[in-house]
Amino acid sequence: MAIYHCSVKTVSRSSGRSATAAAAYRCAERIVDERTGEIHDYRRRGGVIHTATLAPAGERVPTRAELWNQAEAAERRKNSVVAREVVLALPAELDGRRRQDLALAFARHLADRYRVAVDVALHRPDQAGDQRNHHAHLMMTTRRLEAGQLTEKTRELDDQKTGEVMHIRQAWANACNAALEAARLPDRVDHRSNRARGIEAPPTVHLGPTITEMERRGVRTDRGDINRRALRIKELIQKLLEMKAALQKRLAAIPKRQPMAPAGIAQGFALVSPFARRPGPPESIKPEEPEPDPDPGSNFSP
Repeated sequence: MAIYHCSVKTVSRSSGRSATAAAAYRCAERIVDERTGEIHDYRRRGGVIHTATLAPAGERVPTRAELWNQAEAAERRKNSVVAREVVLALPAELDGRRRQDLALAFARHLADRYRVAVDVALHRPDQAGDQRNHHAHLMMTTRRLEAGQLTEKTRELDDQKTGEVMHIRQAWANACNAALEAARLPDRVDHRSNRARGIEAPPTVHLGPTITEMERRGVRTDRGDINRRALRIKELIQKLLEMKAALQKRLAAIPKRQPMAPAGIAQGFALVSPFARRPGPPESIKPEEPEPDPDPGSNFSP
């Protein structure tokens, strides 16, 4: 069963993070932060399959270091949001090339829709983790890229009421399903919550960076066990729903019998009813008359 995941997060200075450090870590590169002088060197990090930087159509593609240093320089406040991140689960049912094409095509969609730069990093599953966990990190600038400069903020992604975050989630589901269909695979994903789909499944819990790192090293945790149990239950419910849908489809394909007319129903009832008269010539049945008393006046007793 294909797994769906699409989350939209922010990289904020208020939590001690920077766009340069996040990009260097996700892409396994060395980036010098020109604002602070810090050197973020993650070139020895493994697990990164492919990286790419995309700009909106018609814009020059900057280098990774240039892009994220520019993003840091554009923000002045100590609690500024310096980047957005979209984390995607790539369908394990697809081969590596199709997963890469899918992630890059979706990054292109985001870059052109919001006129931002998008930095893509594809990661393979951790050796000690779930081997289906192919995923991608798409870092987006919080400002539009115009004529090589970061300009106005993408405020539509800050307000849940605009529906843009839901658009991203739904667009990713549609992209995954199109890729699965193109590969002639029966699997599909759904961006809706369990509640919206009428599925009563236990929720997962947030792991956080510390527990996530422990799980990556192969250390089992209580929170990790809760999520693994919830995932198994969700997979079982999904399989049952698929079996139900397949059964309903087969039942719908069975030709329906024509309903019996009222006259036919009455005739059929007459043939099986124990009180119905059997076919045959009509007869006149009269009750037997009692024999006359030979001596009406006698009071004979034995």
